[in-house]
Amino acid sequence: MRLRDEQIARLAERVLGDLERTALIDEKQGRPALLAGIRGAIDADLKAEQALERDAEELLEQSLRAMGGGAGIDRHKMLKMIKDKLAKERKIVL
Repeated sequence: MRLRDEQIARLAERVLGDLERTALIDEKQGRPALLAGIRGAIDADLKAEQALERDAEELLEQSLRAMGGGAGIDRHKMLKMIKDKLAKERKIVL
């Protein structure tokens, strides 16, 4: 999923707000630094998910070519299986 920068900023604000309300965070570096760190973590996670999606599509295409086109194969189901396997190997939570 691709989020715009302002959506990532709002999500980071909400995460930090929730952490502050539940007293699960001790602000030593200040709010702007914490927000930047949270935004960076969200962005990195989204980029990893996009890379996983690209790699899964590529593996699907290779597999279908190897099977002679893959007639009769549910492409969506196979893509999901490949993504789940790659996510598990890369320790990515979808």
